[in-house]
Amino acid sequence: MPKTKALAAASSNTEPPAARKRAKPAVRSPSSVSRRLRQIEDKRSAILGAALGLFSRFGLHGTSIDQVAARADVSKSNLLYYFANKEELYVNVLRDLLALWLEPLRGFSAEQDPAEAIGGYIRRKLVVSRDRPDASRLFCLEMIQGAPLLRDELDRELRALVEKKSEVIRAWIEAGKLAPVDAHHLIFALWAVTQHYADFAVQVQALTGRTLEDAAFFEQTVENVQRIVLQGIAPR
Repeated sequence: MPKTKALAAASSNTEPPAARKRAKPAVRSPSSVSRRLRQIEDKRSAILGAALGLFSRFGLHGTSIDQVAARADVSKSNLLYYFANKEELYVNVLRDLLALWLEPLRGFSAEQDPAEAIGGYIRRKLVVSRDRPDASRLFCLEMIQGAPLLRDELDRELRALVEKKSEVIRAWIEAGKLAPVDAHHLIFALWAVTQHYADFAVQVQALTGRTLEDAAFFEQTVENVQRIVLQGIAPR
């Protein structure tokens, strides 16, 4: 090739990128994007579920990232793609638990019949104690340790929700639908009695020979807790 032609060819290969024809970016279909998002959420959920099982048994310091990755069936590097470190993973587990734990309380409204609202709340909380006992136990463990990683959420979200629902309880009392009890202590009592069946499941089984997984015992528990609470706060 003559020298001038060689120089011309070289020159054409060194044109600025903007001068060249750009390849069109691949366009993903809505279904492929949706499928990818589901895969990401499924992977994240698997990691959080594995972490919950380990944290509820061994605590934050007794659990390693390697153990969580193995239990979730993901690589350590893949886990760290979703959560930067063990502490971040632990806080995300706790935040999910707080949302799960508080969801039944969010439904309280002054327009409801208090017996139906509180009775339904008791049932829903006992369902959580039956189906997610590890969640309740981990939350209890965090509280016992002084909530070092969840204190901000308690001071903001939990406090705001409890204050809002306490106003609902006070409205029921003012309307003569409930006995004059302190709203905070009523909420504390509801938490204590329903979560006992998760946090002290071993003791419950040792004394009764049964667990909430026994359908008949579950219904018996719901009925008795509802009766004890509702009769105690019925207007006189």
